[in-house]
Amino acid sequence: MTGLKLTLRTIVALLGLASVVACTSIYRNHGYVPPEEDLNQLVVGVDSRSTVDDVIGAPSAAGVLGEGDYYYVRSRMKHFGMLRPEVVERQVLAISFDENDTIANIETFSLRDGNIVPLTRRVTDSSVTGKGVLRQILDNFGNIDPSQFF
Repeated sequence: MTGLKLTLRTIVALLGLASVVACTSIYRNHGYVPPEEDLNQLVVGVDSRSTVDDVIGAPSAAGVLGEGDYYYVRSRMKHFGMLRPEVVERQVLAISFDENDTIANIETFSLRDGNIVPLTRRVTDSSVTGKGVLRQILDNFGNIDPSQFF
């Protein structure tokens, strides 16, 4: 009987310990922002795009059009149990260039500077409503013009 009580206590203690450990927050870091001492080596209006590449490295994101601006992004995410991950910290370093590829501006942004962007979903109406795939295929058999093959 004493052995059963000891085993039961051990199982309860292990379950309690497992439940406490399972509810521990896990933090994950994503991205890279160069340290301040590396940024101090860059001079606005003097250094070029190639200097930025040499001093602080390639960016994690760049502007969409051609030789766009550089964006370095770092995020810290908190994962807690089965809940949705939460962004705890975000830092964005934006380096913009002028038309001569020299540094025009260096800015840093944090999570406090961000704005919530409402996303909308626009759906284009389909002209084939009420027709199944098989019906569409069978309708196209009469529309084939043999002269288009050659």
